[in-house]
Amino acid sequence: MQTRRAFAGSIALGVGAISAGARCRDIGITSGATLAALAARTGRLYGCAATTGELGNAEFVSLVKREAGILVAEYEMKRHALQPQPDTYNFASADTLLRFANDDGMAFRGHTLVWHKANPSWLPNMLQSSRREAAPIGYIQTVVGRYRRRIHSWDVLNEALAPGDGRRDNLRETIWLKAFGPSYIAAAFHAARDADPHALLVYNDWGCEAGAAWNDRFRAATLDFLERAKAHNIPIDAYGMQGHLQAFGTPVDQRKLRDFLDRLKAIGLRILVTEHDVDDGGGSSDEAVRDRAVADTSRRYLDVVLDNTATTGVLTWGLSDRFVDPPGLKAELAWYSPRILPYDSLFMRKPMWFAMADSFLRARPVLNAGLIPDKPPPVKPSSVPERLNSPTTF
Repeated sequence: MQTRRAFAGSIALGVGAISAGARCRDIGITSGATLAALAARTGRLYGCAATTGELGNAEFVSLVKREAGILVAEYEMKRHALQPQPDTYNFASADTLLRFANDDGMAFRGHTLVWHKANPSWLPNMLQSSRREAAPIGYIQTVVGRYRRRIHSWDVLNEALAPGDGRRDNLRETIWLKAFGPSYIAAAFHAARDADPHALLVYNDWGCEAGAAWNDRFRAATLDFLERAKAHNIPIDAYGMQGHLQAFGTPVDQRKLRDFLDRLKAIGLRILVTEHDVDDGGGSSDEAVRDRAVADTSRRYLDVVLDNTATTGVLTWGLSDRFVDPPGLKAELAWYSPRILPYDSLFMRKPMWFAMADSFLRARPVLNAGLIPDKPPPVKPSSVPERLNSPTTF
């Protein structure tokens, strides 16, 4: 999850952009092409995260209207923003983003319903009270019900796994697990399905993208978790792979990633890239070198992801570097400017944009991935756990 603010600076495209642009001209991408249009040619969506603050920038608004076919709220739909008090909801900012997306014909994602972070300060006390079961279920019913039939997909559960923390089921020790045990997972997904049978329900996480040994463990734990969930009729429709990568860290192992995605497809899950960016920290001070590394990392990743026909969309965690914070005071004082997204701080295309365009051009088409994907029938009510802490868990 990135922290953002306005950050101005004169940033050149560099030789990487020139070579990438030449490549795209060779394969028929015109200056008027957009990532949304290139994705749509394959039956997929491209979009990005945005904030209400960014909508105050006219250049950004024009850019996102051109480039994005789907939008997700970066902050405005997290629980601490939506529910400042136990009996008080504030939907104003979320409604603003949704209205902006819908007015321009974009789809919209909901992020995120159940997470161990970004919760209001009063929530732990509620989990100790007689109203504890309303903490996850009532909240989901209220929020998802409000936006029924208006949301493409919900990140119902975010980052619930922590392989290596000592639990055999690899679940992260969160306030939810401590309060209810593993049953909170099934209850959350069933509540979301009941509140909106039309939205795609997503388990969202990171750690499965790169090729290190700990990534291998994370992939194994994720597959085990999702296979058990499906076996117990928990209505998870898709795996949200965040796609936070490092240009100068452990690279993507394309074979391992391909095998992982094939397994997800085999158990009947769709795949969404939900938060893609490429950290360029730890590399050269030469921006052109960093730009090439970011672009190559993104291409190496998306070439595999978009070769899988279960992949229905790609979202970047932002669109322009203009709103990205330098990672710490030292970097800020050194005038370090992160280069992690498709557009620079002056809203100019970078090599990453061209790499993504290239990946979309070479992607395997998806034939049945409309804006609101066809849904399986809802799980029969008899299989829905009656209570949290129910023995009906996975």
